[in-house]
Amino acid sequence: MKRRLVVTLVFVLAIGLCAGLIWFNFFKERMIKDFFANMKPPAQAVSSAKVEAKTWNPAIGAIGTARAANGVELAFETAGIVKEIQFKANQNVTKGAVLVQLDDTVERADLQDVQANVKTAESAFERAKTLSSRGYGTEANFDQASAFLAAARSRLARLQATIEQKALKAPFSGVIGIPRIDVGQYLQPGTVIASFQDLDSMKVDFTVPEQVAADVKLGQEVHVGVSETNLPFSGKVIGKDPRVDPKTRLVSVQALVEDNKDGSILPGQFLHVEVVLPPQPNIVTVPQTAVVTSLYGDYVFTIDEEDKAGEKVLTTKQVFVKTGRRRGGAIEVVSGITPGQLVVASGQNKLQAGSTVKINNSVDVTKFDATKLANGQ
Repeated sequence: MKRRLVVTLVFVLAIGLCAGLIWFNFFKERMIKDFFANMKPPAQAVSSAKVEAKTWNPAIGAIGTARAANGVELAFETAGIVKEIQFKANQNVTKGAVLVQLDDTVERADLQDVQANVKTAESAFERAKTLSSRGYGTEANFDQASAFLAAARSRLARLQATIEQKALKAPFSGVIGIPRIDVGQYLQPGTVIASFQDLDSMKVDFTVPEQVAADVKLGQEVHVGVSETNLPFSGKVIGKDPRVDPKTRLVSVQALVEDNKDGSILPGQFLHVEVVLPPQPNIVTVPQTAVVTSLYGDYVFTIDEEDKAGEKVLTTKQVFVKTGRRRGGAIEVVSGITPGQLVVASGQNKLQAGSTVKINNSVDVTKFDATKLANGQ
């Protein structure tokens, strides 16, 4: 009897314990659900920027190639053996300086003979002229003396020109490159001696799309540099082709940069070019980092102050915008927001519409140099 009572008591206690565990688990899940349902999400830290209406400085971006305003590959017009090289690599040379001298021994020896023939022809011409003026000479003798003198002078001029061609002179002042010849070498006409460039002034050749070709005019200011974010050199447009290339739909343009005294720009160098256009006032802009691109369009998060349970908090609102041009870290907003509004500049990946935020502008990410970031600086 007692044993049955003990078994019954243990069974009842087990059932009660199981019921208690089931109730506790149900109560716990309900309490956790209520806790998270009523818990306020923490405010996300973001940086902000103010929507501004400012003067927009538009420009046409392009890629160009530099070349010297005066630059040639020096070569001889005549054949000969190199007698003397009178320059060194990267030497500054003034206009008219002799750079290379070919052997002209034979030509100078012939020069004396030709000069003597000219003097003889001049004397014969003067005698014929005197006799003709006095009526003792015939007109045929005078014409023959004139022809002999003209032929002698022609041979002298030709020989002097040949001797002149044996000395290669600098056609302008500039910097000469590495010599590509040696003393004693026989040169054929057209053999390149060295590259010769005037680095003080540089021409930049680039192309622009046909849609904006009408905006490029002679004398227009251009900015040039080796980096898209750093264009320290200024110049002006000096030429534009009057036709569109039917293959590329581009128009060729040439600019002149005259402030390359330190030789920072080299011929053949790859350059970024911006053609400066007239400024435009009252253009609504935001930092480029504020605009998020999605499958449904571009949007920004605006920041507004709201009163929640007697407490003022900052909340976000997703606003779709229509964007325009980009320049210098800023982007034009055609519609969607108005000047004076506050937008999220960074930290959008943590947000959704209605998120609570707190502003932290200790670091202005809109002023970071993308080139330096890419290089790990």
